[in-house]
Amino acid sequence: MASPATSSAVLVVVLVATLAAGGANAATFTITNRCSFTVWPAATPVGGGTQLSPGQTWTINVPSGTSSGRVWGRTGCSFDGSGRGSCATGDCAGALSCTLSGQKPLTLAEFTIGGSQDFYDLSVIDGYNVAMSFSCSSGVTVTCRDSRCPDAYLFPEDNTKTHACSGNSNYQVVFCP
Repeated sequence: MASPATSSAVLVVVLVATLAAGGANAATFTITNRCSFTVWPAATPVGGGTQLSPGQTWTINVPSGTSSGRVWGRTGCSFDGSGRGSCATGDCAGALSCTLSGQKPLTLAEFTIGGSQDFYDLSVIDGYNVAMSFSCSSGVTVTCRDSRCPDAYLFPEDNTKTHACSGNSNYQVVFCP
């Protein structure tokens, strides 16, 4: 029979290995504003939101197992020092750091980060507010420059716009590509 110290040491090793394996499939999202105006990107369920002036970049890390993730750009925003305010498009209950999805209209980058395979797409089902491209390091780039975007989901019954990407990929979201 193993001693309590040996059992504790084995438990610690197993716990560390489990945590390391879980983090191994995290994805890094690099979000860049190439627009001539300020965009306030938002991301759920991980990320929140921030302000990006033209040329700025925001990076978020999304853990493996994140499903129904979204990134979108908000426009015409004004926030006070406490992060309360509003946006003309994509507003999320008046918060700078979003915890729920934005209000229509909004161009959406949607994703699920799995283990060995991820899925991603663009959607204008909830309207269009800013040009966007979305890509993963091992997949195709999808781009939406207007509301009739051929790369994006245009209506709920559309089921041919989702793309697969190998796990451990990193992602690029670009506003005004």
